[in-house]
Amino acid sequence: MGRASQALKQVLEKFGISQNKLAVALGIDRSAVFKWVHDQREPTSETIVEVTKALKQINSDAAQEFVQLYLGNLLDDSEELGDE
Repeated sequence: MGRASQALKQVLEKFGISQNKLAVALGIDRSAVFKWVHDQREPTSETIVEVTKALKQINSDAAQEFVQLYLGNLLDDSEELGDE
């Protein structure tokens, strides 16, 4: 399962957000969200930004958790970025 798909699935389940509710917030068909959640299609980087914004409108904690699950501690570990 792709990292974005896995993160999205976890967040939707944990926060009780339906695929339809996210689709409505994004202004897209629910089938697109279904494909992301079921790892049939990986969202683009631009879509990840839009998903994060939509989740923030629905539940800011869900948005934060999605980013954390997707990116991990990217900004917390400066050594991995070459900043020693």
